[in-house]
Amino acid sequence: MSFSVEMAQGIRGAGPGGLACGGEILRVPATLHDGWTMDLRALALGLLFAAMWSSAFTSARIIVTEAPPILSLALRFAISGALGIAIAWAAGQRMALTRGQWRAVVVFGICQNALYLGLNFVAMQWIEASLAAIIASCLPLLVALANWVLFSERTRVLGVAGLLAGTFGVMLIMGTRLSGGADPLGILLCLIAVAALTAATLSVRGASGGGNLLMVVGLQMVVGAVTLLPIGLAVETWDVTWTPRLIAALAYTTLVPGLAATWIWFLLVARIGATPAATFHFLNPFFGVVIAWALLGEQLGPLDVAGVVVVTLGILAVQLSRLRSRQPVPPPPASAASAVAAPRTGG
Repeated sequence: MSFSVEMAQGIRGAGPGGLACGGEILRVPATLHDGWTMDLRALALGLLFAAMWSSAFTSARIIVTEAPPILSLALRFAISGALGIAIAWAAGQRMALTRGQWRAVVVFGICQNALYLGLNFVAMQWIEASLAAIIASCLPLLVALANWVLFSERTRVLGVAGLLAGTFGVMLIMGTRLSGGADPLGILLCLIAVAALTAATLSVRGASGGGNLLMVVGLQMVVGAVTLLPIGLAVETWDVTWTPRLIAALAYTTLVPGLAATWIWFLLVARIGATPAATFHFLNPFFGVVIAWALLGEQLGPLDVAGVVVVTLGILAVQLSRLRSRQPVPPPPASAASAVAAPRTGG
Protein backbone atom coordinates (compact mmCIF):
# COMPACT_ATOMS: atom_id res chain seq x y z
CA MET A 1 0.00 0.00 0.00
CA SER A 2 1.34 3.42 -0.97
CA PHE A 3 0.21 6.69 0.38
CA SER A 4 0.36 10.30 -0.74
CA VAL A 5 -0.81 13.64 0.53
CA GLU A 6 -3.78 13.54 -1.83
CA MET A 7 -4.91 10.16 -0.49
CA ALA A 8 -4.42 11.22 3.09
CA GLN A 9 -6.62 14.29 2.83
CA GLY A 10 -9.57 11.96 3.46
CA ILE A 11 -8.58 12.00 7.12
CA ARG A 12 -10.00 15.53 7.25
CA GLY A 13 -13.45 14.08 6.58
CA ALA A 14 -13.48 12.77 10.15
CA GLY A 15 -13.94 16.30 11.45
CA PRO A 16 -11.74 19.10 12.76
CA GLY A 17 -10.82 17.35 15.96
CA GLY A 18 -9.89 13.77 15.11
CA LEU A 19 -10.48 10.43 13.45
CA ALA A 20 -12.75 7.72 14.82
CA CYS A 21 -10.85 4.45 15.08
CA GLY A 22 -12.06 1.33 16.79
CA GLY A 23 -14.90 3.15 18.50
CA GLU A 24 -12.65 5.89 19.87
CA ILE A 25 -11.87 9.33 18.54
CA LEU A 26 -8.25 10.28 18.00
CA ARG A 27 -8.03 13.87 19.16
CA VAL A 28 -5.72 16.03 17.08
CA PRO A 29 -4.68 19.55 18.12
CA ALA A 30 -5.80 22.00 15.47
CA THR A 31 -2.32 23.48 15.18
CA LEU A 32 -0.84 20.20 13.99
CA HIS A 33 -2.92 19.81 10.83
CA ASP A 34 -1.18 22.63 9.00
CA GLY A 35 1.78 23.37 11.26
CA TRP A 36 5.16 21.76 11.56
CA THR A 37 5.01 20.35 15.10
CA MET A 38 6.05 16.72 15.45
CA ASP A 39 6.28 14.92 18.79
CA LEU A 40 8.12 11.74 19.67
CA ARG A 41 5.06 9.56 19.15
CA ALA A 42 4.54 10.98 15.66
CA LEU A 43 8.22 10.41 14.90
CA ALA A 44 7.96 6.79 16.04
CA LEU A 45 4.81 6.24 13.96
CA GLY A 46 6.45 7.77 10.90
CA LEU A 47 9.59 5.66 11.20
CA LEU A 48 7.54 2.51 11.76
CA PHE A 49 5.34 3.24 8.74
CA ALA A 50 8.34 3.88 6.47
CA ALA A 51 10.02 0.64 7.58
CA MET A 52 6.83 -1.39 7.09
CA TRP A 53 6.10 0.11 3.68
CA SER A 54 9.67 -0.44 2.46
CA SER A 55 9.83 -4.02 3.74
CA ALA A 56 6.98 -5.03 1.43
CA PHE A 57 9.39 -5.27 -1.51
CA THR A 58 11.62 -7.76 0.25
CA SER A 59 8.72 -10.00 1.27
CA ALA A 60 7.26 -9.73 -2.24
CA ARG A 61 10.60 -10.78 -3.72
CA ILE A 62 10.51 -13.90 -1.53
CA ILE A 63 6.96 -14.70 -2.64
CA VAL A 64 7.54 -14.40 -6.38
CA THR A 65 10.55 -16.72 -6.26
CA GLU A 66 8.31 -19.52 -4.97
CA ALA A 67 4.80 -18.79 -6.27
CA PRO A 68 3.08 -17.23 -9.33
CA PRO A 69 3.12 -13.47 -8.72
CA ILE A 70 -0.33 -12.43 -9.96
CA LEU A 71 -2.27 -15.20 -8.25
CA SER A 72 -0.26 -14.73 -5.06
CA LEU A 73 -1.09 -11.04 -5.03
CA ALA A 74 -4.76 -11.75 -5.71
CA LEU A 75 -4.78 -14.10 -2.70
CA ARG A 76 -3.10 -11.46 -0.55
CA PHE A 77 -5.67 -8.82 -1.53
CA ALA A 78 -8.58 -11.18 -0.93
CA ILE A 79 -7.37 -11.88 2.62
CA SER A 80 -6.38 -8.26 3.36
CA GLY A 81 -9.63 -6.93 1.91
CA ALA A 82 -11.79 -9.29 3.94
CA LEU A 83 -9.89 -8.47 7.14
CA GLY A 84 -9.96 -4.74 6.40
CA ILE A 85 -13.71 -4.70 5.80
CA ALA A 86 -14.31 -6.77 8.95
CA ILE A 87 -12.20 -4.39 11.08
CA ALA A 88 -13.90 -1.36 9.55
CA TRP A 89 -17.35 -2.84 10.22
CA ALA A 90 -16.40 -3.56 13.83
CA ALA A 91 -15.26 0.08 14.14
CA GLY A 92 -18.70 1.26 13.06
CA GLN A 93 -17.88 2.03 9.43
CA ARG A 94 -20.26 1.06 6.66
CA MET A 95 -20.30 0.96 2.86
CA ALA A 96 -22.30 4.19 2.66
CA LEU A 97 -19.59 5.95 0.67
CA THR A 98 -19.71 9.20 -1.23
CA ARG A 99 -19.51 9.21 -5.03
CA GLY A 100 -15.91 10.44 -4.78
CA GLN A 101 -15.04 7.60 -2.41
CA TRP A 102 -16.52 4.99 -4.72
CA ARG A 103 -14.47 6.49 -7.54
CA ALA A 104 -11.37 6.27 -5.34
CA VAL A 105 -12.20 2.63 -4.52
CA VAL A 106 -12.36 1.68 -8.21
CA VAL A 107 -9.47 3.86 -9.42
CA PHE A 108 -7.05 2.88 -6.67
CA GLY A 109 -8.23 -0.72 -6.61
CA ILE A 110 -7.31 -1.05 -10.28
CA CYS A 111 -4.40 1.38 -10.68
CA GLN A 112 -2.70 0.90 -7.32
CA ASN A 113 -3.47 -2.67 -6.33
CA ALA A 114 -3.80 -4.36 -9.72
CA LEU A 115 -1.45 -2.29 -11.91
CA TYR A 116 1.10 -0.79 -9.52
CA LEU A 117 1.56 -3.74 -7.17
CA GLY A 118 0.77 -6.33 -9.84
CA LEU A 119 3.47 -5.01 -12.18
CA ASN A 120 5.94 -4.76 -9.29
CA PHE A 121 5.28 -8.37 -8.29
CA VAL A 122 5.81 -9.53 -11.88
CA ALA A 123 8.93 -7.38 -12.27
CA MET A 124 10.54 -8.74 -9.11
CA GLN A 125 10.82 -12.13 -10.76
CA TRP A 126 13.72 -10.56 -12.67
CA ILE A 127 14.98 -7.56 -10.69
CA GLU A 128 16.06 -7.12 -7.10
CA ALA A 129 13.76 -5.87 -4.36
CA SER A 130 16.01 -2.88 -3.62
CA LEU A 131 15.76 -1.58 -7.19
CA ALA A 132 11.97 -1.99 -7.22
CA ALA A 133 11.75 -0.12 -3.90
CA ILE A 134 13.85 2.78 -5.19
CA ILE A 135 11.74 3.18 -8.33
CA ALA A 136 8.51 2.95 -6.33
CA SER A 137 9.84 5.59 -3.93
CA CYS A 138 9.74 8.11 -6.76
CA LEU A 139 5.96 8.49 -6.32
CA PRO A 140 6.21 11.73 -4.28
CA LEU A 141 8.55 13.17 -6.92
CA LEU A 142 6.24 12.28 -9.80
CA VAL A 143 3.13 13.57 -8.02
CA ALA A 144 4.89 16.85 -7.21
CA LEU A 145 6.12 17.17 -10.80
CA ALA A 146 2.67 16.48 -12.22
CA ASN A 147 1.04 18.94 -9.81
CA TRP A 148 3.56 21.57 -10.88
CA VAL A 149 3.27 20.97 -14.64
CA LEU A 150 -0.39 19.96 -15.05
CA PHE A 151 -2.14 21.78 -12.23
CA SER A 152 0.17 24.82 -11.90
CA GLU A 153 0.71 24.11 -8.22
CA ARG A 154 3.12 26.61 -6.77
CA THR A 155 6.52 24.97 -6.35
CA ARG A 156 9.33 26.54 -4.34
CA VAL A 157 12.97 26.53 -5.41
CA LEU A 158 13.64 23.82 -2.83
CA GLY A 159 10.99 21.64 -4.47
CA VAL A 160 12.43 22.12 -7.95
CA ALA A 161 15.89 21.25 -6.65
CA GLY A 162 14.46 18.14 -5.03
CA LEU A 163 12.81 17.05 -8.28
CA LEU A 164 16.06 17.46 -10.19
CA ALA A 165 18.10 15.68 -7.52
CA GLY A 166 15.63 12.80 -7.25
CA THR A 167 15.56 12.33 -11.02
CA PHE A 168 19.35 12.33 -11.17
CA GLY A 169 19.59 9.80 -8.34
CA VAL A 170 17.15 7.39 -9.97
CA MET A 171 18.93 7.67 -13.32
CA LEU A 172 22.26 7.01 -11.61
CA ILE A 173 20.95 3.87 -9.92
CA MET A 174 19.19 2.54 -13.02
CA GLY A 175 22.27 3.18 -15.17
CA THR A 176 24.43 1.31 -12.68
CA ARG A 177 22.00 -1.62 -12.46
CA LEU A 178 21.52 -1.85 -16.24
CA SER A 179 25.26 -1.94 -16.79
CA GLY A 180 25.41 -4.62 -14.11
CA GLY A 181 22.92 -6.84 -15.93
CA ALA A 182 19.56 -5.83 -14.44
CA ASP A 183 16.64 -6.91 -16.62
CA PRO A 184 15.36 -3.95 -18.70
CA LEU A 185 11.85 -5.42 -18.85
CA GLY A 186 11.66 -5.59 -15.05
CA ILE A 187 12.75 -1.96 -14.77
CA LEU A 188 10.23 -0.92 -17.44
CA LEU A 189 7.40 -2.67 -15.59
CA CYS A 190 8.32 -0.86 -12.35
CA LEU A 191 8.36 2.48 -14.18
CA ILE A 192 4.93 1.81 -15.71
CA ALA A 193 3.69 0.78 -12.27
CA VAL A 194 4.72 4.00 -10.52
CA ALA A 195 3.34 6.05 -13.44
CA ALA A 196 -0.02 4.29 -13.06
CA LEU A 197 -0.12 5.07 -9.35
CA THR A 198 0.79 8.69 -10.04
CA ALA A 199 -2.12 8.97 -12.47
CA ALA A 200 -4.46 7.36 -9.96
CA THR A 201 -3.34 9.72 -7.20
CA LEU A 202 -3.95 12.76 -9.39
CA SER A 203 -7.31 11.52 -10.63
CA VAL A 204 -8.81 11.41 -7.13
CA ARG A 205 -7.47 14.72 -5.84
CA GLY A 206 -9.84 15.80 -3.09
CA ALA A 207 -12.19 12.86 -3.66
CA SER A 208 -11.36 10.83 -0.55
CA GLY A 209 -13.22 12.85 2.09
CA GLY A 210 -16.27 11.57 3.90
CA GLY A 211 -14.87 9.18 6.50
CA ASN A 212 -15.11 5.36 6.38
CA LEU A 213 -11.43 5.26 5.46
CA LEU A 214 -10.69 1.70 6.58
CA MET A 215 -13.75 0.53 4.67
CA VAL A 216 -12.48 2.34 1.58
CA VAL A 217 -9.08 0.66 1.88
CA GLY A 218 -10.65 -2.77 2.38
CA LEU A 219 -12.87 -2.34 -0.67
CA GLN A 220 -9.90 -1.19 -2.74
CA MET A 221 -8.14 -4.44 -1.88
CA VAL A 222 -11.19 -6.46 -2.92
CA VAL A 223 -11.25 -4.60 -6.26
CA GLY A 224 -7.57 -5.47 -6.68
CA ALA A 225 -8.24 -9.14 -6.00
CA VAL A 226 -11.20 -9.29 -8.40
CA THR A 227 -9.15 -7.56 -11.11
CA LEU A 228 -6.06 -9.75 -10.74
CA LEU A 229 -7.74 -13.15 -10.30
CA PRO A 230 -8.94 -13.69 -13.90
CA ILE A 231 -5.64 -12.40 -15.28
CA GLY A 232 -3.70 -14.77 -13.06
CA LEU A 233 -5.89 -17.73 -13.97
CA ALA A 234 -5.40 -16.96 -17.67
CA VAL A 235 -1.60 -16.62 -17.67
CA GLU A 236 -0.38 -18.58 -14.64
CA THR A 237 -0.62 -22.03 -13.12
CA TRP A 238 -1.12 -22.39 -9.39
CA ASP A 239 1.66 -24.88 -8.70
CA VAL A 240 2.93 -24.00 -5.24
CA THR A 241 4.88 -25.83 -2.56
CA TRP A 242 3.92 -24.29 0.77
CA THR A 243 7.30 -23.88 2.45
CA PRO A 244 7.64 -22.10 5.83
CA ARG A 245 9.50 -19.29 4.03
CA LEU A 246 6.64 -18.73 1.58
CA ILE A 247 3.95 -18.91 4.26
CA ALA A 248 5.82 -16.43 6.46
CA ALA A 249 6.39 -14.01 3.57
CA LEU A 250 2.75 -14.15 2.43
CA ALA A 251 1.43 -13.72 5.97
CA TYR A 252 3.80 -10.83 6.61
CA THR A 253 2.92 -9.07 3.34
CA THR A 254 -0.80 -9.47 4.03
CA LEU A 255 -0.81 -8.33 7.64
CA VAL A 256 2.06 -5.86 8.03
CA PRO A 257 2.40 -3.72 4.86
CA GLY A 258 -1.18 -4.54 3.87
CA LEU A 259 -3.08 -3.74 7.07
CA ALA A 260 -0.81 -2.61 9.92
CA ALA A 261 1.00 0.01 7.82
CA THR A 262 -2.37 1.36 6.64
CA TRP A 263 -3.57 1.71 10.21
CA ILE A 264 -0.34 3.39 11.34
CA TRP A 265 -0.52 5.81 8.40
CA PHE A 266 -4.03 6.88 9.40
CA LEU A 267 -2.89 7.36 13.01
CA LEU A 268 0.07 9.45 11.83
CA VAL A 269 -2.01 11.67 9.53
CA ALA A 270 -4.63 12.10 12.23
CA ARG A 271 -1.90 13.23 14.62
CA ILE A 272 0.12 15.67 12.49
CA GLY A 273 -1.71 16.15 9.19
CA ALA A 274 -1.22 14.81 5.67
CA THR A 275 1.62 17.00 4.41
CA PRO A 276 3.93 16.62 7.45
CA ALA A 277 3.24 12.87 7.47
CA ALA A 278 4.25 12.59 3.81
CA THR A 279 7.78 13.77 4.65
CA PHE A 280 8.46 10.27 5.97
CA HIS A 281 8.42 9.01 2.38
CA PHE A 282 11.99 10.28 2.09
CA LEU A 283 13.06 7.27 4.20
CA ASN A 284 11.60 4.70 1.80
CA PRO A 285 14.66 4.35 -0.50
CA PHE A 286 16.95 3.94 2.50
CA PHE A 287 14.80 1.38 4.30
CA GLY A 288 14.02 -0.49 1.07
CA VAL A 289 17.71 -0.95 0.23
CA VAL A 290 18.81 -1.77 3.79
CA ILE A 291 16.06 -4.36 4.39
CA ALA A 292 16.76 -6.09 1.06
CA TRP A 293 20.48 -6.12 1.86
CA ALA A 294 19.92 -7.50 5.38
CA LEU A 295 17.36 -10.21 4.55
CA LEU A 296 18.13 -11.14 0.93
CA GLY A 297 21.85 -10.40 0.76
CA GLU A 298 21.44 -8.02 -2.19
CA GLN A 299 24.70 -6.31 -3.08
CA LEU A 300 25.21 -2.54 -3.03
CA GLY A 301 27.92 -0.70 -4.93
CA PRO A 302 29.25 2.80 -4.21
CA LEU A 303 27.12 4.34 -6.98
CA ASP A 304 24.03 2.58 -5.60
CA VAL A 305 24.66 4.12 -2.19
CA ALA A 306 25.26 7.54 -3.75
CA GLY A 307 22.04 7.25 -5.76
CA VAL A 308 20.01 6.26 -2.71
CA VAL A 309 21.34 9.26 -0.78
CA VAL A 310 20.53 11.64 -3.66
CA VAL A 311 16.99 10.22 -4.11
CA THR A 312 16.37 10.37 -0.36
CA LEU A 313 17.45 14.00 -0.17
CA GLY A 314 15.41 14.83 -3.29
CA ILE A 315 12.22 13.39 -1.81
CA LEU A 316 12.89 15.17 1.48
CA ALA A 317 13.39 18.49 -0.34
CA VAL A 318 10.14 18.09 -2.29
CA GLN A 319 8.15 17.23 0.81
CA LEU A 320 9.68 20.03 2.88
CA SER A 321 8.93 22.53 0.13
CA ARG A 322 5.27 21.51 0.23
CA LEU A 323 5.28 21.63 4.02
CA ARG A 324 6.77 25.12 4.14
CA SER A 325 4.30 26.40 1.57
CA ARG A 326 1.58 25.89 4.19
CA GLN A 327 1.56 28.57 6.85
CA PRO A 328 0.80 27.42 10.39
CA VAL A 329 -2.77 28.11 11.48
CA PRO A 330 -3.15 29.82 14.90
CA PRO A 331 -4.92 27.63 17.47
CA PRO A 332 -8.55 28.54 18.20
CA PRO A 333 -9.41 30.08 21.57
CA ALA A 334 -9.55 27.52 24.37
CA SER A 335 -13.27 27.96 24.84
CA ALA A 336 -13.95 27.39 21.14
CA ALA A 337 -11.58 24.43 20.92
CA SER A 338 -13.22 22.68 23.83
CA ALA A 339 -16.60 23.06 22.18
CA VAL A 340 -15.55 21.23 19.00
CA ALA A 341 -16.48 17.56 18.97
CA ALA A 342 -15.25 15.28 16.21
CA PRO A 343 -18.00 13.18 14.64
CA ARG A 344 -17.65 9.45 14.35
CA THR A 345 -16.87 8.03 10.94
CA GLY A 346 -19.24 5.51 9.49
CA GLY A 347 -22.87 4.88 10.30
